[in-house]
Amino acid sequence: MEIIEEVLDEIESALKSPKGIISHQRRLAFCLSLGIVYLLEYYLKKLNVFKPGAKINHLWLKKKKENVKKFISNQITCPVENIKSLNRILDVAYILESERNELAYGKTSSEENLKEKISLFLDLKKEIENA
Repeated sequence: MEIIEEVLDEIESALKSPKGIISHQRRLAFCLSLGIVYLLEYYLKKLNVFKPGAKINHLWLKKKKENVKKFISNQITCPVENIKSLNRILDVAYILESERNELAYGKTSSEENLKEKISLFLDLKKEIENA
């Protein structure tokens, strides 16, 4: 849970920053990417299907869903179709990862866009914790 706490600290810091959330854009991009990978791995571990020593690569998460599922299927002990919330998780992961490099290395985004990404992440975190 240390990783998720670090991600949540950065989100909180960004939201409360007197400089505004945009001043945290690059850190948020990296933290949300790290956080979504952690949530997916946590969920798979919670279901007791994640192979020991397995890892999810954040780069997979911006590929087509069928391809991501192929990569994930090599990391789990059951058919990927048996994981009920996987589509939802992958949908959110795709949104976060597809803009990750632009947010991290590109031009300044909008406050609204950053808040939307944070909201998606926090909503998914809540869903996974309650699953």
